[in-house]
Amino acid sequence: MRTLFDKTMINKIELKNRFIRSSTWENMADEKGHLTDKLFKVYKDLAKGQVGLILTGYAFIMQNEQPNPGMMGIYNDSFIDEYKKLTDMVHSYGSKIVLQIAYGGTQTKYNTDKRIIWGPSAVPEMETGVVAKEMSKKDIKALIKAFGDAAARAKASGFDGVQIHAAHGYLLSQFLNPYHNQRNDEYGGRIENRARIIFEVYDEIRRRVGNDYAVLIKINCQDFVEKGLTFKESMYVCKELDKKGIDAIEVSGGTWAAKELGFSRPNINSPDKEAYFKSYAAQIAKEIKAPVILVGGLRSIETMECILAETAIDYFALSRPLIAEPDLIKRWYGWDRTKAKCVSCNRCRTSEGTMCFFKR
Repeated sequence: MRTLFDKTMINKIELKNRFIRSSTWENMADEKGHLTDKLFKVYKDLAKGQVGLILTGYAFIMQNEQPNPGMMGIYNDSFIDEYKKLTDMVHSYGSKIVLQIAYGGTQTKYNTDKRIIWGPSAVPEMETGVVAKEMSKKDIKALIKAFGDAAARAKASGFDGVQIHAAHGYLLSQFLNPYHNQRNDEYGGRIENRARIIFEVYDEIRRRVGNDYAVLIKINCQDFVEKGLTFKESMYVCKELDKKGIDAIEVSGGTWAAKELGFSRPNINSPDKEAYFKSYAAQIAKEIKAPVILVGGLRSIETMECILAETAIDYFALSRPLIAEPDLIKRWYGWDRTKAKCVSCNRCRTSEGTMCFFKR
């Protein structure tokens, strides 16, 4: 029988449990995306807290494209040495760490008047109203190369893998979304075309890092907005990535425009409100060989044990609970099975960075 504390493998990464810290924007890096002591401590606390795999906050891959302040960067080689110190520290506590890499796009209000922001088509973003510059094929090639460069730097920095951010309404997610993607070329129209850029990003990363390096992806099960990505389309993308050899798929959902159906839902105060993407992730896990990671509203160990027993889902990713309690997994290891203290108030984003409102 599978347990939450099994040792497992994702490609060549040996994990000591099935708990994953889902990528979280900490808002603690410096203005150029470099590590600070404050941010370093966040990862040290997670590693000490016995999280099996830490997914970092999203790191911007092009210097002129920073969708939020205080986020990590990976756009040139200046990051490699400092990230080596980070990965060495995490490994010293027996945890593993994967760098999430992303291009944000128009789902932002940060410095939008000072930079050109790419998008599949020149349409207003559903929530922010920011209009993208429609990407040329030359731009698409440049973006694909930037993802490959970022992955190569991550490998050189000692990260155990990379995760492609293709969820939550950021650029790659927008390519999958028919409202944002109104192109008439080979990158628009049918889902096979809308997903093409993601497949090409994956192929470039795999070419740069090799088959023995973990490449993961985060994707929406659906967008939960009008004219958005559907579950059927998401399933197609997951199956194609599985054929290509993706090492794990984290199943999330929604965008900021999805409001109460988004990825960070409030008031998760009873078991029936937990694991709100479970049914989608379970169906995907049935259809593919790659491990599936479930994220979204996970609060109690009993809920996760039940899902592990009843579905083919392999891993469980938490964000807000680990903001409130970075030592949560260590507590569960010690047989204190009380559910996470997080009350899903969504007040984590403070002026001092992303941290529990009640612990400031």
